[in-house]
Amino acid sequence: MSRKASLSGFHEWLPAERIVEQHVLDTLRNTFELHGFSSIETRAVETLGQLLRKGEIDKEVYAVSRLQADTEHGAAKTQKAQDAQDPNRLALHFDLTVPFARYVVENAGHLSFPFRRYQIQKVWRGERPQEGRAREFTQADIDVVGDGTLPFRSDVDVALVMAEALGALPIGDFTIRINNRKLAEGFYRGLGLEDTAGVLRNIDKLEKIGADEVSRLLQSELGATEGQAAQALALAAIRTEDTSFVEQVRALGVTHELLEEGLEELAGVVGELHRRAPGRAVADLSIARGLDYYTGTVYETVLVGHEQLGSICSGGRYDALASKGNRTFPGVGLSIGVTRLMMRIFSQEMARASRSVPTAVYIALTHDDDWSAAQDTAQSLRGRGIPAEVAVSAEKFGKQIKYADKRGIPFVWFTSVGEDGTAAHQVKDIRSGEQVDADPATWTPPAEDLRPQVLAT
Repeated sequence: MSRKASLSGFHEWLPAERIVEQHVLDTLRNTFELHGFSSIETRAVETLGQLLRKGEIDKEVYAVSRLQADTEHGAAKTQKAQDAQDPNRLALHFDLTVPFARYVVENAGHLSFPFRRYQIQKVWRGERPQEGRAREFTQADIDVVGDGTLPFRSDVDVALVMAEALGALPIGDFTIRINNRKLAEGFYRGLGLEDTAGVLRNIDKLEKIGADEVSRLLQSELGATEGQAAQALALAAIRTEDTSFVEQVRALGVTHELLEEGLEELAGVVGELHRRAPGRAVADLSIARGLDYYTGTVYETVLVGHEQLGSICSGGRYDALASKGNRTFPGVGLSIGVTRLMMRIFSQEMARASRSVPTAVYIALTHDDDWSAAQDTAQSLRGRGIPAEVAVSAEKFGKQIKYADKRGIPFVWFTSVGEDGTAAHQVKDIRSGEQVDADPATWTPPAEDLRPQVLAT
């Protein structure tokens, strides 16, 4: 965006941009609800102890404290609230999955499982602002959570829902890249590499630093042989649009029980997506996902032609993030980086609003004394769902029309009162210049003019 923000990393859209964002959010919301997902909202803060269960992101967390700390017995300030290591200190949530896991545990007695939830909220992350990365941003998540067990079909379900939701947005082509943690970890163990988390962390750097550097790190940091590193990279190079990846993996000659389980699961997801959403998904065995709570299927989504932006939608299966005593709540979910999408939509002019205001009709005034009667006309239009506003003063008609045109309002309404006190109404389409008689009780604009339209460009 060429417009400079007063506070870097915190975006404030202009009215026309906000209309596009609202269209995106409404589309996602409607799709999620069509598939039976219920909306929830969680609090903005969690304890550090809860948030940092997710992995090594402590440098990105915004901690929260009052300017005046609590006092003990009316005396000195407590230092505990200011202690950066205190697990009970409050911090802004940096994603929606960890708060959701806490929400499920606390409300398990009131939920029906499997619980299907969607959540669209702001999150905060202290990273360097750039296109695709902000410090305050909106995420749109869906998750399915079970009580004790969760059928594998949920892994397929969330991917199909996201393919449908993203396909309804003005973003062009996209590809959902899918892998499976069991497949990867089983393969590494079959190779004799037991630090599977370490291998995954390095494979996750593949697109940034290249195969040679990843090979060097696997050997120098994890003690892999040159042959083991080559096999790990060979696995990461496999990419297919159908289930043919299974034969390619087996051709590498590595065997392990966990590997077979992962192959079966990944084939189930990719096979169903290939049938129901052809061209939308690929098996990509380089996808690792750096977050350590994923246990099975993992997803990343890129815009075709905008791969340098990174993933716009990611997630996966987690079996141990939420638990209460001996009770566990496995889940699987996906998260769309809405703000990341909006930044690219605007910077590349991928979509625009047909106008910057919701108003469809601007009611002009002939005399200042007509304002109350004009409000009656506006009320009649609004009662039938037509957005209308009334001029605040009776300036020359040309000036009132120019004002409406500047704001993108398509219709201007005129009222004249005859000698007998009868009101006559006309409405003008200021784009075409056509002006016709109109009745406030029956006139309706064309459907495409009733609300601002979002147009893909």
